[in-house]
Amino acid sequence: MEVRFRTFSNYLKEIFGEKVYRVTVDAGFTCPNRDGTVGMQGCIYCYAGSEYNPLKRQKSVREQIAEGIERAGKRYKAKKFLVYYQAYTNTYASVDHLKKVYDEIKNFPEVVGLIVGTRPDAVSEEVIKLINSYTDNYLVWIEYGLESPHFKSLKWMKRGHGFSNFLYAFNLTRKYPAINICTHIILGLPVETREEMLETADILAAMRVDGVKIHPLHVIKGTPLEKLYLDYPFPLLKEEEYVELVVDFIERLHPDTVVQRITGEAPPDILVAPSWCNQKFKNKLIDKIRSRFAERDTYQGRKCKFC
Repeated sequence: MEVRFRTFSNYLKEIFGEKVYRVTVDAGFTCPNRDGTVGMQGCIYCYAGSEYNPLKRQKSVREQIAEGIERAGKRYKAKKFLVYYQAYTNTYASVDHLKKVYDEIKNFPEVVGLIVGTRPDAVSEEVIKLINSYTDNYLVWIEYGLESPHFKSLKWMKRGHGFSNFLYAFNLTRKYPAINICTHIILGLPVETREEMLETADILAAMRVDGVKIHPLHVIKGTPLEKLYLDYPFPLLKEEEYVELVVDFIERLHPDTVVQRITGEAPPDILVAPSWCNQKFKNKLIDKIRSRFAERDTYQGRKCKFC
């Protein structure tokens, strides 16, 4: 099936000439929105961080990388890897500690890239300089969890930061052009209109972000969002609505932006709603979105206002 947007896998093939696989690690970080610096409960949708396997952090980072490489090597015959520091806020520590953690990738010649997931209110010049120091030998991305540029949405999600924090982090990182910037966005927030969601795409296009991850709002057990959803039910996007919305969203992105993700899902045992965000249906949903691009004969950037 023809892909009418710029995928992360194709982007990596352009650089390395072959498929490159991500190895996700939990480096044991916490978050300013959980340790009391910003808040105690975390974001409204937070399921003990972004990692569904709490046992992972019982292993060292080096063990996690080694096991991830071994698994992907056996399953996909992979030879090159990116190490993705994902769970919680992976810049939320001293520079010395961060360097020790990031330096673990140097023990694996198969590793060709570093990805650091964080919040826009948890970076400093010193941290960005450290991350930039890896760009001489690795492909480097930093992922900022913006989720929405609209303040009412950030307040509803209890993010604990504003869009101004993202602008600061973005401009600080742009001083080091070898670092690629990916932005996480959530579609389907009940406090946003469809027009506001598409305006988010326009904002990302105007800023020329290097990458974007798009997620649908879904409810997971044990989160503050579950309690809110059960006590005061609010509408969630239907699958067909989401498919159309994602196509509209990507049409408005800049053509150079790498679309790293077009859905978000959860294991069935912890998913409350909507049912189509079940991990088992991920590939079918991706195929539906790709098919809709072809049916509408459209493509990424077709309606970009800032190209």
